[in-house]
Amino acid sequence: MNIRIGFGVDVHRLAVGLPLIIGGVNIPSDFGSVGHSDADVLLHAICDALLGAANLRDIGYHFSDKDPKYKGIDSRILLKDSYALVKEKGYSVVNLDCTVILEKPKVNPHVLDMQKIIADILEIDEDCVSIKATTHEKVDSFGDSKAIKSYAVALIQK
Repeated sequence: MNIRIGFGVDVHRLAVGLPLIIGGVNIPSDFGSVGHSDADVLLHAICDALLGAANLRDIGYHFSDKDPKYKGIDSRILLKDSYALVKEKGYSVVNLDCTVILEKPKVNPHVLDMQKIIADILEIDEDCVSIKATTHEKVDSFGDSKAIKSYAVALIQK
């Protein structure tokens, strides 16, 4: 069996008045992520993990922030398209392990909704999508609620 692992990371600045979308879920907040697309830090990290595992480069290579057709795009579409590229190489997803770093608001109340959205897109069981959340203990730009970061590890198999 051909098994591969991929790692993804994404970071976005936070700004007042923007939507905060994480894992395809719009989370009530006074601030949100700044980005060319909807700036979903979790889905972007997962895209990079999947693409990396299949040796398909990164999200920016396939969906450039210089391309106006991706302006404001729903990152669920980017994840679906990334997964299609992975499937074209004959791979399926075994599981994901992800961490979101955000001081506030709390992410944990939304994890089950995120798992469902991601599992549906990737055609896997929700139990195969692990999402954890942590703060940065009020240290640096993440702890000051000026930025959000996500890590993702993906296991794929042929």
